[in-house]
Amino acid sequence: MSESTPAADADVIVVGAGPAGSTTAFYLAQAGFDVLLLEKTRFPREKVCGDGLTPRAVKELIAMGVDIDSPGWIRNKGLRVVGGGMRLELAWPELSSFPDFGLVRTRMDFDEILAGHAERAGATVLQGVNVTGPVLDPRGGHIVGVTAKKDGEPVTYRARLVVAADGNSTRMSLAMGLHRRDDRPMGVAVRTYFTSPRHDDDWLESWLELWDTGEDGQPRLLPGYGWVFGVGDGTSNVGLGLLNTSEAFQNLDYRDLLRRWVKNMPSEWGFSEENMTGPIRGAALPMAFNRQPHYTRGLVLVGDAGGSINPFNGEGIAYAMETGRIAADTIVTALSGSTPAQRERVLRAYPQTLKDAYGGYFTLGRLFVEAIGKPGVMGFLTRHGLPHPTLMRFALKLLANLTDRQGDTSDRIINALSKVTPPA
Repeated sequence: MSESTPAADADVIVVGAGPAGSTTAFYLAQAGFDVLLLEKTRFPREKVCGDGLTPRAVKELIAMGVDIDSPGWIRNKGLRVVGGGMRLELAWPELSSFPDFGLVRTRMDFDEILAGHAERAGATVLQGVNVTGPVLDPRGGHIVGVTAKKDGEPVTYRARLVVAADGNSTRMSLAMGLHRRDDRPMGVAVRTYFTSPRHDDDWLESWLELWDTGEDGQPRLLPGYGWVFGVGDGTSNVGLGLLNTSEAFQNLDYRDLLRRWVKNMPSEWGFSEENMTGPIRGAALPMAFNRQPHYTRGLVLVGDAGGSINPFNGEGIAYAMETGRIAADTIVTALSGSTPAQRERVLRAYPQTLKDAYGGYFTLGRLFVEAIGKPGVMGFLTRHGLPHPTLMRFALKLLANLTDRQGDTSDRIINALSKVTPPA
């Protein structure tokens, strides 16, 4: 990828070449704007993730022209749910709005693929550029660029707009006074990879109950949920997530929790210390728009920087790409405006555009995670929900946010609930 500094200032600087940043840069460059995409690391690079992509994310990849039939993309049929002594396979729904399959691709090269697409569309991608803060216009306090370090040397880049796509830590948002909302759920995910014969499983597997053996030798239910996703390269991505709505959230060693859980897996699956191909890594999951507003004084927030992870299922990549696309559409319209006032009016509408698209649904998700954080609720739902496939197919559509606008009865119920539930 390109490593040269552009000769002129960019129309838009995008900070962070994750899925949100690269998608934003792709669509802006495709529209003919001069885009500078700054990534603090160098590809390939590690990123904590389950590596599973639902049909929502697949739709965005197809729209960008990513070749998902090339080697390394592993298709899956749907979700296998394990809990309450049962295993239930739920195929991805057949919808006109989304593909009927998911994918698995490790983040080791997933982000690089998207950044490459942005570059081929015309964006300038600079790696090893660690953005340190905003450059503000002293007259109005608007952001007009960023300061950074490239190869240890201080540099400054200027642009008409800056997009914060710098993840949960989002230094740019904090520097502009946008702090995390405490009334939004947060999650923690930990995962590792095991060499395993299950690497080519064509179902994403979710465990709604995590068991280990207590000091008294008796089975003990652990807080959280787990997953096993086959990567197709001889390894499986195995991890677990926990929400801060659980009382145990603050007092757990998540890495130890993962080790304890996999010890109870069948030995033939190979989820043992000697088969682990890398360390257990963890990351925070900012959910339900936990940082707002998504536009302020020349700074646009996308992806994890704006807390766009789905609280129902912890999915982030689809919403990172979607918010990136929506942000790009807004910026294209704004920068095409003839006056500064017109541009600002369009940009200030961006937060409401996101609320209209996701606000009600994310509020439902917040209520859901508050409920399952209470002791016994998750176990009750698992025991009484899994025996009813029709109910579970409805739950899959709800949790994965997969419906058609004019779909069947379940689609209409979910759409109506999302519409009437007030965003916040």
